[in-house]
Amino acid sequence: MSASDVHSGNAAAALPAAASHSLLADYAELFKVRVSTMIVITGGAGFCLGSLRSGISTFNPGLVNALIGIAVVSAGASALNQVLERRIDALMHRTRTRPLAAGRFSIAHGILMGFLTIIAGSLWLAHVNLLTGFLTLLTAIGYVAIYTPLKRITTLNTFIGAFPGAMPPLLGWTAARGLIEWPAVALFVILFIWQFPHFMAIGWMYRDEYAQAGIRVLPVTEPDGRSTVFYALVYAVLMIPASLAPYWLGLTSWPYAAAATLLGLGYLAYTIRFARITHTPPDVSYRIARNLLKASVVYLPLLLAALLLFAKGRIFLRP
Repeated sequence: MSASDVHSGNAAAALPAAASHSLLADYAELFKVRVSTMIVITGGAGFCLGSLRSGISTFNPGLVNALIGIAVVSAGASALNQVLERRIDALMHRTRTRPLAAGRFSIAHGILMGFLTIIAGSLWLAHVNLLTGFLTLLTAIGYVAIYTPLKRITTLNTFIGAFPGAMPPLLGWTAARGLIEWPAVALFVILFIWQFPHFMAIGWMYRDEYAQAGIRVLPVTEPDGRSTVFYALVYAVLMIPASLAPYWLGLTSWPYAAAATLLGLGYLAYTIRFARITHTPPDVSYRIARNLLKASVVYLPLLLAALLLFAKGRIFLRP
């Protein structure tokens, strides 16, 4: 959920501070390196689990090739996203210093870097296997050409955007296996469902900025917070059976099921507490939403670590 004529004024205000932005920092912002890092982590988990199913070493050279390609395509999609949202970004405090929104990079530069990296990364992945290259390209197109424009049209953008957001572990799996299988779908579903409490927390925290920028999310269109809480709770409940799917599909052993259940209950507890946003002062509800956001960011790496640690075949002890 990254959002006129006002753009020029905001960009000008940001220019005096431009000297404090190094070129390296600007490219890190353009390519959303922190987001790409999470994508690489989830993609790597998918690859390792897929390699295990193939009976080969989980840490083979294909892992590096897959993660390079996935990261490069992700970087390109982030750049094009910022090209399309440069005026929106200039309206929001937390994004107005991005290089395109602040005018430090030209539109042409952003477009060139975006297309070059998406094409290069997709071709790189095509050498891993054609299916992974095609799916990664399709994911980038969905994120840039469908999800990004929908953010100013309908609140369904959150649901639509969850599809490309859930693709990395499936891409990692196909890079290792060369085909889509039920365990890969389970990994996709886990990441798909995880995003909703996470996004609802972000949407509530920054609802005023989103409203100013014209981004349509539930906390903006239904400001009483009831629908925001409802969807966060529904998906937090669904997270528990979804996280157990790898166990029922034979991908992991029982300690994973126990860990996933405990983690899921913890995630649900924070989401239940999130329900208080409907009847608390703005500063308190902000802190509650931030706590859910922090819990979501902790939950996912721990769940992935449990997946890898308790995978059948003992990933970390394989040659």
